[in-house]
This record gives sequence, C-alpha cells and structure tokens, in this order.
Amino acid sequence: MSHMSALSQLNIIQVNGLSKVVSTFEGELPILSDISFNVKHGESVAIVGTSGSGKSTLLSLLAGLDTASSGEITLDGEPLHQLDEEQRAALRAEKVGFVFQSFMLVQSLTALENVMLPTELAGETDAKEQALALLEKVGLSHRVDHYPSQLSGGEQQRVAIARAFIGTPKILFADEPSANLDSKNGKMVESLLFDLNQQHGTTLILVTHDEALAQKCQHIVQIEAGQLVKNSKEEITNVG
Repeated sequence: MSHMSALSQLNIIQVNGLSKVVSTFEGELPILSDISFNVKHGESVAIVGTSGSGKSTLLSLLAGLDTASSGEITLDGEPLHQLDEEQRAALRAEKVGFVFQSFMLVQSLTALENVMLPTELAGETDAKEQALALLEKVGLSHRVDHYPSQLSGGEQQRVAIARAFIGTPKILFADEPSANLDSKNGKMVESLLFDLNQQHGTTLILVTHDEALAQKCQHIVQIEAGQLVKNSKEEITNVG
C-alpha cells in the first residue's frame, strides 16, 4: 500500500497547500494562503476565526462548492481538485450533508417533504420512512405536515438537520448552525449535531465563532487573515 493511500484510509479529508485568490479592481486579493491539515474519519472539527478570516471560504472549498486557486483537497479518497463541477456535485450528493445558518428550506414544501428531498433526488425508495424516523429523532414528529413559515427558527433548523442526515452522509458541513437561534434552541441544535455525528459515525465540520461550541469539537482549525494559525487537538473539557 502506498503512503498516500494509507493516509486516505486514515483521513476522510486531506488538505494540502490550499490557496484561494480572487481578482478585484485593485488586483489579486488572497482569501486563503497555503492551508494544510487532515481530518480523521468520524472526527468533529471546528473551523474558527474572526469575521472575514476566510473560514466560510474554506468550508465552501472543502465541500466542493467552490474551487481553489492552488493546492489539493482529497475528500474520502476523491481528489476534489481534479473534478469538474458535475463530478463535484455527484460527490456531494453521495457523501455530503449541509446545515446552513439561514436554514435554506424550500418554502413550498412541508417539513417531511424538505427532509425527503435529497433521497428522492437520489432515487431512493424508502425516502418517507427515513425522513419520518429522522424527524422523530429531532423531536418534530408532530410537525411533519407544517410548512417552514409555520415553524419557529429552532424548528426550521432541526428540519434542516434531519435533511442533512438523510441518506447518512459521510461528512456533514455546518456553517454557523446556531447563529440565528436563541440560546436554548442553539444548544438543542448543537447537541443534535453531535448526537447524530456519533450515532452515524459522520465526520462533522463546523464553522463557528462560538468558542464554547468549538471546544466541544475534537479538533480546532483556526484561520486568521487567510492563514492557518492553529491546528490543535486539544483536551476537551465539557463546557456545558
């Protein structure tokens, strides 16, 4: 077995020399510069940094939603940097789930239909059973026929979490998942993410500015001004 294939069996994400530069009227603007780190299978990782540090750009690159200017990202053995948009979309559909700060639910679909959507697109036959089971897990069995406009912010985010976990993705990306919620709902959403992460063996990648939430993750990647300033595996203390 080669050194690289041994590494990819150990790590679900490998990032090597990743840079992102955008062109502006004032010239080339570096967003990320020479970022390298690995994420192990099933690990929970927080990407932290101040606003404008590049952490959301990093998340978009890791998920294959955006392309890097240089460097390599290997996602579950697949070289993202060598795939075109169609291949990246197929990879996301097969292996990745998302939870966004703004919920991103389809307003014209019920909670149940929103959760079923990814599996229906993938042509799975037991979409409804899977969706009902996940809505029960997030405590929304009584809300299956409600539309997003009839749900509170916390309920909408729980629907989004159920949708993210349907089809049991290998990797879940969450971008500030509790930022638009009050403290009580935020904590519920966070604990659901960790519970489902452990139950399904899903790798969890969180972008957050919340220090307490970051500390609950097994691994912290800190970005400042586009540079990796900390890549730590800290002793986790239970912070609440």
